[in-house]
Amino acid sequence: MAGRFYDEWRVGDRVVHQPSRTVTETDNLLFSTMTHNVQPLHLDAEAARASEFGQILVNSTFTFSLAVGLSIADTTLGTLVANLGFDKVTTPHPTFLGDTLTCSSEVVEMRPSRSRPGQGIVVFRHEMTNQRGECALSMLRTVLLHGSQG
Repeated sequence: MAGRFYDEWRVGDRVVHQPSRTVTETDNLLFSTMTHNVQPLHLDAEAARASEFGQILVNSTFTFSLAVGLSIADTTLGTLVANLGFDKVTTPHPTFLGDTLTCSSEVVEMRPSRSRPGQGIVVFRHEMTNQRGECALSMLRTVLLHGSQG
């Protein structure tokens, strides 16, 4: 399914994105090293084992990026003008290697653009839940979308 145009959304619309994604050690290792995040909890199995978590934690910015990526096809693919911002990012439960994450998106706010006729602003709440039903990440993403005639 391609993304929707501004006037195809309504506040309260909710999508559960598929497929879900199982996080691998390679995902965490590559993302952490690519972004120069040398936090031992992400890269050092012995340090992570000695922590209160007892195992490697997945880099939370990977979880954030994965949520955006999983949501794109159903929300903004082909209809996006620009991402305007990300707000209220929280990680209530850690993500561990082997966790399977599912992203859902809900429209929580929308309004026509004052400066761009035929376009509109949509605020999505993206949530990532793991296979245990725990919320691994929640955030607001504000986007500018084309109208269906745009």
